Amino acid sequence: MSDPLDTGRPHPARVYDYLLGGKDHFAADRAAAEQGLQANPNAATAPRQNRAFLRRTVRMLAEAGVDQFLDIGTGLPTSPNVHEVAQEVLPAARVVYVDYDPLVLAHARALLTSTPEGRTGYAEARLQDGVAILERPEVREILDLDRPVALLLYAVLHFVDDADDPYATVAALMDALPRGSHLVISHITDEHDPQSWARFAAIMRGQGITTRLRDRLDVARFFTGLDLLEPGVTPILRWRPDEVSTFTDAQVALFGGVGRKR
Repeated sequence: MSDPLDTGRPHPARVYDYLLGGKDHFAADRAAAEQGLQANPNAATAPRQNRAFLRRTVRMLAEAGVDQFLDIGTGLPTSPNVHEVAQEVLPAARVVYVDYDPLVLAHARALLTSTPEGRTGYAEARLQDGVAILERPEVREILDLDRPVALLLYAVLHFVDDADDPYATVAALMDALPRGSHLVISHITDEHDPQSWARFAAIMRGQGITTRLRDRLDVARFFTGLDLLEPGVTPILRWRPDEVSTFTDAQVALFGGVGRKR
């Protein structure tokens, strides 16, 4: 299923890696990221705070007893990864990572580590594949889909345009998961600083990277029919923070939330 690794075009996972200070990227990715940073210097703040949101939400779910996680659009390995956070709380937790970037596949071994009691796996697919992801043997082998699963969509939905109907995709995935499953989302927004993020999005689109900015109501729509956990859909800095942040909502520019299926 892998496409040949195209190093001449930027890829969201590798641009994100560069913004996080990683090393798994190419010249095209660095150029796209630097252009984005020139348009909006806060583009480097959002990914780092997104990782903090990941740690808080996965830890909270694990502490609540959730022991199965499906992370779609996982990107390149950046410690702590989902399985590291979850298995620190529940050593037997099971995690499947899903992505389609060939470079992520090449680094999959870094994602496939696990405690002896738990399991991790990697499936090559994209979010737009929808419920077909749940039929992948790598998913079926590790996750028991008759038991609750946490569907994790960190910083991936803004790479899906409305024309591809991401709302229907997310709804179908949650419909296919059992009661007690959770949905976790973080999503870039231009609600707090429209001009800067509009410039950033325009540059990303000009580089061939779909970038769809959404406001709080747009993000909240993904949780339709689910019970939102407190504090609801909110700037991620305000989602159960474990420390006082010096950043502003405009700098981080991400909404986040967690919903539970009845």
